[in-house]
Amino acid sequence: METAMHSFLVSLPQAAALWVVILGAVLLAAAMIARTQQPSVPAAVTDNLRFADEVAIAADRAATTAARRRAEWATAQERLDAAWLAYDVADRSAREAAKAAAFPLISKRRKPDENRARQRYLHHAASAACRNQDLSIAQLNDVFAHRGWNPRLHPVVQESLLRQAVRAHRFDEYQMALDAERASWQEAESAADALRSLRLEAAAAVTRAAAGEPVSDERWFADQWTTAELPAAA
Repeated sequence: METAMHSFLVSLPQAAALWVVILGAVLLAAAMIARTQQPSVPAAVTDNLRFADEVAIAADRAATTAARRRAEWATAQERLDAAWLAYDVADRSAREAAKAAAFPLISKRRKPDENRARQRYLHHAASAACRNQDLSIAQLNDVFAHRGWNPRLHPVVQESLLRQAVRAHRFDEYQMALDAERASWQEAESAADALRSLRLEAAAAVTRAAAGEPVSDERWFADQWTTAELPAAA
């Protein structure tokens, strides 16, 4: 009896170790079976998700570009408004001077230095207008070279002609500001269209990934080209 009990106690640790090994093997086999039974992510889903991430990055860059273009357009609008106000002021001033010059001038014998005084007045008035950016450098050169300008005219007539020249200069500036504003608006619209296109493409890629639809090679390379080029072009 004691021998049997002794044998049982001696073999008990070995049996326990054997059961632990068997249990570990069973658990390992169960884990491997469960792992093999897990569904794998289709390659089409992975490709679409990766493509959606790339398009999302491009969309973020396009959003920055669109915001910058819109800010530039707002600045161009402000310059256009300022140019129009300057032209409006010059136009009213030219009309007032034209009304004053419409009155007949008294014809009398001129003093010996009167022609030179009139010329100095014309040059001084034109220089002051150019310093105030009311006349262009080209217009000032015409005044000093007397191209289209008669320095012997009465100062009232000269003032009227100067204000007409100022009006012409302000109108040219308004036209340039208008062209710049239109070009800036076109750039802002192009940037906004690119942003909308990229966002739609990113959403479509996520939808295709959810549906498990593959991306064709032609579409993939076309979209890759668009994703890489749009931010750089902006």
